[in-house]
Amino acid sequence: MVDLPLSYACPEKNKWQKPHEADEDCRAHRNRNQNSDDTNENKKKGVTGGIIGLINLFLQNPEYLHITKDNMKAAAENNIRKLWNELYPGTEGAGELDTLLAELEEAAKRIEFGPQPEGWYKDAVVYSLYVDLFNHTFDGLSEKLDQIKELGVNCLWLLPILDSPMRDAGFDIRDYRNIRAELLGLPADTPAEEKQRAFRDFLSLARSKGLKVIFDVAMNHTSEEHPWFAEARKGPENPYRDYYIWNRDTNKYKETRLIFKGMVPSNWEKAGDWYFFHRFFEFQPDLNYRNPKVLLEISRILMFWLSQGLDGFRADAIPYIWKEDGTNCENLPKAHTVIKIFRAVLDYVRPNTLLLAEACQPPVEVVKYFGEGDECHAGYHFPLMPMIFKSLAIQDAWSVHHVLHPSITPDIAPDNQWFTFLRLHDELTLEMVTPEDRELIHGHYCKDPRWDFRVGEGISARLSELLDRDHRKIGLAYSIMLTLPGTPIIYYGDEYAKLNDDEFYESYKKETGKDDTRYFVRGPLNWKKIGEELQDPGSLASRVNHLLRNQIRVRHSSRAFGRGGLQWVNPVLSHAKGNEKPVMAYFRSFSDDRILVLNNLSGGKISIENIDGQTPAGTDLLTGEKVTFPAEMQPFEYRWIKI
Repeated sequence: MVDLPLSYACPEKNKWQKPHEADEDCRAHRNRNQNSDDTNENKKKGVTGGIIGLINLFLQNPEYLHITKDNMKAAAENNIRKLWNELYPGTEGAGELDTLLAELEEAAKRIEFGPQPEGWYKDAVVYSLYVDLFNHTFDGLSEKLDQIKELGVNCLWLLPILDSPMRDAGFDIRDYRNIRAELLGLPADTPAEEKQRAFRDFLSLARSKGLKVIFDVAMNHTSEEHPWFAEARKGPENPYRDYYIWNRDTNKYKETRLIFKGMVPSNWEKAGDWYFFHRFFEFQPDLNYRNPKVLLEISRILMFWLSQGLDGFRADAIPYIWKEDGTNCENLPKAHTVIKIFRAVLDYVRPNTLLLAEACQPPVEVVKYFGEGDECHAGYHFPLMPMIFKSLAIQDAWSVHHVLHPSITPDIAPDNQWFTFLRLHDELTLEMVTPEDRELIHGHYCKDPRWDFRVGEGISARLSELLDRDHRKIGLAYSIMLTLPGTPIIYYGDEYAKLNDDEFYESYKKETGKDDTRYFVRGPLNWKKIGEELQDPGSLASRVNHLLRNQIRVRHSSRAFGRGGLQWVNPVLSHAKGNEKPVMAYFRSFSDDRILVLNNLSGGKISIENIDGQTPAGTDLLTGEKVTFPAEMQPFEYRWIKI
């Protein structure tokens, strides 16, 4: 991430400025709309990038009715051919391309599900969970779907459920078409067809309750127990050998960084007289997309799950899928070509199926994975999360201001979306912050040395642990996430103020021999305990659950939060000190809907005289109270005021 602690670049002025100067000179950028409803004429006519743009063009505009379904398929086929030839020029991979196109045509004919609503993910509140840790099995999860729905969630993100030895929480996939039998409450030797039928039944139940379902697919690597790798390691002559990356020594890809610093000594692992390449753990060999058979296989896997009724994919670790010697093997141009093919596959078979980029990169790199509307629909905004925690720690809004400035977070097309979060299944990553911010955030929040991850590059702690088990601070953090641009993610258990799970961490460490502190933030939910705590209105679980339900309910009442513009404003305080910004304040607007959000980051009362010299009046959507200025805010208070 770009370090701009004292100034940032104003695109209009093309110069570096102090914060107060930039506030004055860049007012136009305050009004930028990441997902503006005031789009260009092409967008109004339904013209967007990629195959999906052709479909929308056809459906929305009668003047284009001469474009037949065959025309659109022909355009899609030409696009895939063009992309394929960029990766595999000449006759290389020609047979695999013909196979892919034939199988796409067949998949499109047989799909039982129609196109999904355009942009449905913008109106989503996502709930991320491990099935087994949430409630043992899919049957257990099914029993809780009404409870999840009552929270306000309308999309489930299932953390890895595919067959796996579970040495990396399921991200080490052994079989891409097989659900882990224990998650379905079935014996290990249950036929694949029976497991697939059980999962389809779950998808049907979720759909009946208005819940979309997406899950993880690791596209960069497999488990070493995957049948492809079991064959590949037999020797150089094996037909699956080139599904992976092999070398006689470790002198290739030397510029590639270690992702699991402190846990893995090298990106190469010896197997016989050869070494295989891996970006993550040594039991997760990287796939070789230089082999067209690999791209065909992963495309087939996407088609298979579309046929089962899945609504989207979280594309895991996509910045690393293409490797070239002499580079850092991240964000390479041909990685984008591969992603374009994956998107084209989804659009061909079931339009508007979500492709979510898991790219732990600065926003300027992540937006490249949106392409021209022909790659991923959405991506995680990784740097925003630590800046929210920094703002809470120093009780000043500037950190969030500057990370969302267009010099750091570029504008995105109306069809794209950021996915935002406070906590997920991994650590609070500090990988992309400055050394100064890393020291500040790590020092403030790593309250137990055991929580350290990757030698100071992260903190493994649940939200309630980070925020001192204080429901006011937790509510404030959610207020920020739920009202800033993007689609919010709730991590399972956080709605009940779940704490770190020491027992689960220790059991994993003993079982695997890996000191992976991320297992502090995983662990099973204790539903008996949760039920008891929810009966006590004064318990932390009850307070957090109540406030979060209310916030999500209000968020769903206005499309301004998921689709509207963002306009930063300056609250004028009665007793301001210098350039401090203890109140994070902004308007969210969509069509005629305008909402003023005020977040008091400080532990003291604050009196607000006016907002940029104006005294708007409105109703606090969270409490129903009328609000006028001057107004007083209590410590860590937040207000969502409909003007």
